[in-house]
Amino acid sequence: MTGIRLTAPAPGWAIDADVVVVGSGVAGLTAALRCAAAGLDTVVVTKARLDDGSTRWAQGGIAAALGEGDTPEQHLDDTLVAGAGLCDEEAVRTLVTEGPDAVRRLITTGAHFDTTDSGDIALTREGGHHRRRIAHAGGDATGAEISRALVEAVREAALHTIENALVLDLLTDAEGRTAGVSLHVMGEGQHDGVGAVRAPSVVLATGGMGQVFSATTNPSVSTGDGVALALRAGAEVSDLEFVQFHPTVLFLGPDSEGQQPLVSEAVRGEGAHLVDADGVRFMLGQHELAELAPRDIVAKGITRRMHEKGAEHMYLDARHFGAAMWEQRFPTILAACRSHGIDPVTEPIPVAPAAHYASGGVRTDLRGRTTVPGLYACGEVACTGVHGANRLASNSLLEGLVFAERIAADIAEVRPPRTEPGEASRAAGDPVPLLAPEARTAIQRTMTRGAGVLRSAGSLAAAAEELEALHREAAADAEADGAKAVVPGVDAWEVTNLLLVSRVLVAAARDREETRGCHWREDRPDRDDAHGRRHLVVRIAPDRTPVVHRTETAAFPPVRPSD
Repeated sequence: MTGIRLTAPAPGWAIDADVVVVGSGVAGLTAALRCAAAGLDTVVVTKARLDDGSTRWAQGGIAAALGEGDTPEQHLDDTLVAGAGLCDEEAVRTLVTEGPDAVRRLITTGAHFDTTDSGDIALTREGGHHRRRIAHAGGDATGAEISRALVEAVREAALHTIENALVLDLLTDAEGRTAGVSLHVMGEGQHDGVGAVRAPSVVLATGGMGQVFSATTNPSVSTGDGVALALRAGAEVSDLEFVQFHPTVLFLGPDSEGQQPLVSEAVRGEGAHLVDADGVRFMLGQHELAELAPRDIVAKGITRRMHEKGAEHMYLDARHFGAAMWEQRFPTILAACRSHGIDPVTEPIPVAPAAHYASGGVRTDLRGRTTVPGLYACGEVACTGVHGANRLASNSLLEGLVFAERIAADIAEVRPPRTEPGEASRAAGDPVPLLAPEARTAIQRTMTRGAGVLRSAGSLAAAAEELEALHREAAADAEADGAKAVVPGVDAWEVTNLLLVSRVLVAAARDREETRGCHWREDRPDRDDAHGRRHLVVRIAPDRTPVVHRTETAAFPPVRPSD
């Protein structure tokens, strides 16, 4: 244990369970439903409402070898290519072989996917895939449908849920094993103020950390809370430098901040073209798949063309679809564009890359176990090794499904005994000084400027210094006599989490002196397989300094010495 925790009041209430799942996206709700079905007393904690996570924003779909002629082996090959030499092949094989049945179980749970006239699941194609293997729902509302089905199943199963609750820190017993979480329930929740859910198994499914950047496709709740909690608890994170910037996000102006509308890769999968202001298709000749190259290649292609033309954005041209196809296949995107004064039926869509998905996260094994006993992670918060240096399109929902089921199976098999309430305690040690909420914008702009799509030694060094200055200032203010202390609360806790995650991300990005996948170093434009086919594993030392360790091979070490 690190002895690091957030500054917060002691829990004023507590409930007991066998499992607490933190997060209500596809990963969290799947894990919760499977745990409950195994007879485990399961509590779901979520930051907003049950259906307010990142899953419902997923447009494109879920990838699995469901079509005629497609095979898990072909899906594996495409995933390994996209991952740029850093995928864990065993993890990918697990994903692609267990994926089709996991999707079928999701359908049994109540999710309705679009079908062909013959009744088969309709499949489309996205970047990096050589076959049509993306199942979708409502045209471009796949995540919303999956979320609807899982939320209904959770309510039908009468699972204990705590909404509007920000998780704070991991609880541990006298041996340092997981014993639950502390959390703060906001106004509309079932409890008031800081409390605890005591359980010997904790599943982190808190989603991403896109809010560390100024512009992102992530919802406002995606502030890296799960990664920050795990780091404070002593867990290892890996591959955090690999942040995927989605190539085609609706461009709303150079000063736009916060969540931006996504224009799904499926639009390109159905034949839309990327063009510059002169109508030139600039991805032709850059990759055999042109606009359907893996996302890192398309994002780089757009960014390069923007620099060449001195432009703030490029265009996605799908006027040839016609009104009927737009309305039937992409109604959500059509409505979003029109709400911002753009009609894709008659004009090209202005697009630019924005932060989208964290390929790295809390390091786990194939059963979702982290380096802290009793703590599990799945979905975007986790690093299973599936995505490597760049996630293949629409593998994220599938990863959440497959590894959530594996976590539930492991907990059901182990069934660790509940820790006696008297043994559970928050981590000992000095609390982390909180940042003032207004520091959030400074962090986001620092990260966008120094660790965005384009990175260099200089930009990353500047970002590291700016972040460390914020860290030092918070510590100094907390120790100064007569200084006005930051009041503990959701805004202060979130920005403190953002700072921790940002410091670790920049530390890893500085250490990776090559360009690989979605980590693009302008000063190191080539891949260095001799030294770069290694994972960067980071933990936080008791003095709150990020410690970066490079693995000896491309394989992950065991999560625990006994494995």
